[in-house]
Amino acid sequence: MPYTGRLIRVDLSANTTSVEDVDPDVLRKWIGGTGLGTHYLMQEVPPGVEWDSPENKVFLSTGPLAGTRVSGTGTISVVFKGPMNNLAGATQANGYLGAFLRSQGYLGIAIQGKADGLKRIHIDENGITITDASKYAGLPVWQLEDTIRGEEGLSDKQLSVFGIGPAGEHKVRFSALVGDRGHVASHNGIGAVLGEKGVKAITCKRGKVRPFVADNAKLNDLAKPLFQDAKEFGGGAIFNWGTGGGVSGAARGGWLPIKNYTTSIFEEHEKVSGQYLRGNFEWKTNPCWACQMGCCKLMTVTEGPYKGFSGEEPEYEGLASMASQIGITEAGAATMLANECDSLGFDVNELGWLLGWVIECFERGLLTSEQLDGLEPRWNDPESALALMKKIATRDGCGDWLAEGVMRASRHIGGEAGNAAIYTLKGHAPRSHDHRARWAEMFDTCLSSTGTIEVTSGGIQTERLGLAPTKNRFDPDEIVEQMSQLNGWHQFEDSLGICRFDFTSAKLGTATVSAVSGYDIDIAESLKIGRRISAQLRVWSFLHGMDPSLERPSTRYGSIPVDGPAQGANIMDHWDRMVREYRKKIGFDDGPGLPLPETLKSLDLEELIPVVEQIRAERELAAV
Repeated sequence: MPYTGRLIRVDLSANTTSVEDVDPDVLRKWIGGTGLGTHYLMQEVPPGVEWDSPENKVFLSTGPLAGTRVSGTGTISVVFKGPMNNLAGATQANGYLGAFLRSQGYLGIAIQGKADGLKRIHIDENGITITDASKYAGLPVWQLEDTIRGEEGLSDKQLSVFGIGPAGEHKVRFSALVGDRGHVASHNGIGAVLGEKGVKAITCKRGKVRPFVADNAKLNDLAKPLFQDAKEFGGGAIFNWGTGGGVSGAARGGWLPIKNYTTSIFEEHEKVSGQYLRGNFEWKTNPCWACQMGCCKLMTVTEGPYKGFSGEEPEYEGLASMASQIGITEAGAATMLANECDSLGFDVNELGWLLGWVIECFERGLLTSEQLDGLEPRWNDPESALALMKKIATRDGCGDWLAEGVMRASRHIGGEAGNAAIYTLKGHAPRSHDHRARWAEMFDTCLSSTGTIEVTSGGIQTERLGLAPTKNRFDPDEIVEQMSQLNGWHQFEDSLGICRFDFTSAKLGTATVSAVSGYDIDIAESLKIGRRISAQLRVWSFLHGMDPSLERPSTRYGSIPVDGPAQGANIMDHWDRMVREYRKKIGFDDGPGLPLPETLKSLDLEELIPVVEQIRAERELAAV
């Protein structure tokens, strides 16, 4: 028999919990993780429900691989309606929570309603409880983890703790869900949604239920080759250096974000790279569930003004956001800021764009010290950056309007300051890259229905499907063709309960999913599942008021680099044609970009055909 799943229901308004079996047909169609969340989002969050409404629901789930001996299988995916764009969010975090949920016999949690105060949702062998969490109010996430584990007398390998920091409690729009020492579900403000509901922490004790595996012998044959492929992928860069090892390559390639896109040259990149951190600081490996990749480290700074500071090794996005984007040239300072960001409960990407925008505007005289409560933030000034972070986390003074995120903050100030901000017109900021030198990710970020990238990951990684790598990252036709071929893959893998860094081979990966689940899934079906998820998210977004004319970059985001490797490159010359061609290739219409009836039929989404036709009719009527 194939794998099954149970879903925990938490109603915070009623202060009740229940458990239900997931329909086997639903599991077969949507697998788990992002897919399962997308299914429930369409079924249970109708138009008219806003991100801060008690009727908004959070679907936190894992997938068939979670908790198995496959490397890196503690991953969760969280699907919800978020505050950055008031549309769907789909964001993942690694660590232990996915594996521990499976070890207690559950596949996921659906959270609805609004509590009468801060609460902790706890899962163990005795069931599910909702307990008062008011004593944890204001605690940064690191302290929250230590406090709860200390109270329970359990280690981090026995109790998974995810929670929101002060940023989530104060409904900062770009706040995150953070846990298990530095693992962050960050995009589209999941922390604000949980803060609005009153969820301070979600904790799960490691249990004794073994996850279902259909064919153990087959899994034994696949687990090691799957990891070996991941270890060697990209020349072994992740295995050897973690994601922070990509900082210098990004600088040389022109896609490292530097001082809010005012330049593409950062000569100090080697001093804030993963190679420098691992070569100069003290560290030890802090792996996720069953993970052999070892890309997560705990570090102690051994030099400079922050000598003695201990925390998690910043990943690429932490270093890009807290170093080059705000002009920081000292690795200890970047490490401190990245850890403070996580502990306060922010999405480090949006925070980096926001701080860089503030610093540029202050240095240009577009923001005054009076507007910033006496602060005078400048490039390469970690203490002023930290002071701003703390004000934003509690919405203190200027932190109140900065907590709205870079798009809304820049519009609050207006004028020339508004033109300096980096975001998509839908409302969310990109990941921490200079996408003017990585066109595919800018295109993906703006067109995505997840509040972040949907098709790309470190560029267009067609090698995962055995396709030829990108030849020219500035060729609009090649980008559109490759993205259309890869479309669906990452949505599929985000449904499995495995870290993307451990799942680099489509052939080995789909065989592993089949061995565990009992399903017979090949690459073609995995892409179909992923495209089904993408299409349904797209339709749901239209039902919730998405405006396709906003699927574009802001003025600064889509600007032309003035120096560096991508100097003079201008994606906006090709934008509209790229959008039309991409939609055509993935089976969407040439107007608003809705899935065509034949596309929905091919994805087994026939029930959405009349829904889409009604959306088209309403749009045509509104245009008259």
